[in-house]
Amino acid sequence: MISASHPGPAVAVTLVTVILAIGVGIDPARVVLVGAAMLAGQLSIGWSNDWIDADRDSAVARSDKPIASGRISRSAVRTAAIAAVIVAVPLSLLLGPLAALVNIVGIASGWSYNAWLKRTPASGVPYLITFGTLPLFVTLSSADPRPAVWWAIAVGALLGFGAHFANVLPDLDDDARTGVRGLPHILGRRPSAVVAFASLAVASLVASIGIAASSPGLIVVSVIGLVAGATIAVSGIILALTRPPTRLLFQLIMASAVVDVILLTTAGSSLVGR
Repeated sequence: MISASHPGPAVAVTLVTVILAIGVGIDPARVVLVGAAMLAGQLSIGWSNDWIDADRDSAVARSDKPIASGRISRSAVRTAAIAAVIVAVPLSLLLGPLAALVNIVGIASGWSYNAWLKRTPASGVPYLITFGTLPLFVTLSSADPRPAVWWAIAVGALLGFGAHFANVLPDLDDDARTGVRGLPHILGRRPSAVVAFASLAVASLVASIGIAASSPGLIVVSVIGLVAGATIAVSGIILALTRPPTRLLFQLIMASAVVDVILLTTAGSSLVGR
């Protein structure tokens, strides 16, 4: 069951959320609730993905997918996806109505991708929404809820957009065989890799400018992050345009995303709007 939930992304997003919550000064009890609400939502998105895609995964003999390989039933994964949503909603409400609304919007956005938008040119929109609302969910979860600064929301959205292309790249061929035609499929492998790196590079730029403007003491960190993000992005774009796609390309995209996440988490209380 766990392997059908996309545990890697679910845990990674939850960990980033918890680190951001600690960084903005949320008290420990609420940090636990923030992590639990985010994890429940992410698990529901992961399970709904495997449940909804079961027929397509079976059609291309995805041995890494539990339903397609016969290790678990589709109905069991569907039940888990619905149960996770049922758990996520009250956990979110314990953090306040605004935080709950934002998290529910993020979860609904993820489900909309799985159910429909992944097969359309608007496939990147749910990633923009789900990741863009993450910093907002964190700052609104405080005992003194306040919105996140604009640049933190923008960085989250850009991270999500880049993650969409990075996530789809390994599955382009299988998706094409089952009729999935999202934005990365329309653009093709190399343009999609360039878009992923460009999105993450812009995220580094926005984060660096935001951190430097709001926390002058972190200007060195922002400059280092900007240089690192730009260097990885330029290297990745050159690689994508001049060589056949390899595993290194995906690893560079992940490294670029890590730089952006580090920049976001170092901002701490600067993420909270005044």
